Amino acid sequence: MMAENILEVKHLTKHFIVNTNFFGRPSAILQAVDDVTFSIEKGRTLGLVGESGCGKSTTGRTVIGLYEPTAGEIYFEGEKIQNSETFSDEKIQMIFQDPYACLNPRMTVGDIIGEPLDIHHVYKTRTERMARVYELLNLVGLSPEQANRFPHEFSGGQRQRIGIARALAINPKIIICDEPISALDVSIQAQIVNLLSKLQKELGLTYLFIAHDLAMVRYISQRVAVMYLGKIVEIADTEDLYKKPFHPYTEALLSAIPEPEPDDQKDRIHLAGELPSPINPPKGCRFCTRCSYVKDICQEKDPPMKFFGNHQVACHFVDETGFCGTH
Repeated sequence: MMAENILEVKHLTKHFIVNTNFFGRPSAILQAVDDVTFSIEKGRTLGLVGESGCGKSTTGRTVIGLYEPTAGEIYFEGEKIQNSETFSDEKIQMIFQDPYACLNPRMTVGDIIGEPLDIHHVYKTRTERMARVYELLNLVGLSPEQANRFPHEFSGGQRQRIGIARALAINPKIIICDEPISALDVSIQAQIVNLLSKLQKELGLTYLFIAHDLAMVRYISQRVAVMYLGKIVEIADTEDLYKKPFHPYTEALLSAIPEPEPDDQKDRIHLAGELPSPINPPKGCRFCTRCSYVKDICQEKDPPMKFFGNHQVACHFVDETGFCGTH
């Protein structure tokens, strides 16, 4: 029996006007997210990976309503979210990348965590409100005695725990994790990921986990979407994707993961050139300027997303066995 999709994103597009001409008309448009489609099953994690600047964070911020989509549709529990004004942030919350910048330095931890409770008028008395704040602090591994302290008195990992507690305050069903560990020390990253996994099991949460750490994404995600220059090029169950990537870009990304045993080190695939500008993306396949297997059709036609069971890939040269180009 198939699990229920709690979130469905269909043909999501987000463009930004970066320059206008003399008449006030757009002369340069940044195509941050272009025709992105994915879904997340209830209680599971979808990892969203790709190079910096590929549109991962913009996708998350558009899904949560911080950006108004240029085109596309977003469905939560089968109901279409019309726009950011009709969107209820009780459904979806976000954990931000920088634990130093996302907390108000003039507010105590108790007020930071309690602010969503105040906005949504969850509790009538201050006693009930503070009881919930203390509960949330315990839930993320902090103590109630720390509620009266200010953010500058905490380490980076503790600040991220505060951000997680704030995101949990009004019992959301989905949390967008926007690179929640990239600004933390390596020794702390595993603690935060383990905390997120524990909370998911205890509270039945659903995550969109945005990251560029492929090893960590493999650990926490049941399914992974690979993004390149505003487009998703491959989606598959985690173990299937890591064992046998179908898209050449995914293959190159996975080759960069360090192996624990030096003798088992795989040959790294080096991509030619730099990531093209999303203001002027290549014609045809977005990856054609850096792909070792590029052919004429790649530079002329954008490849459609092909479906092979639970595996989806956008490449002209794939079949049910995977990539079938000339190696």
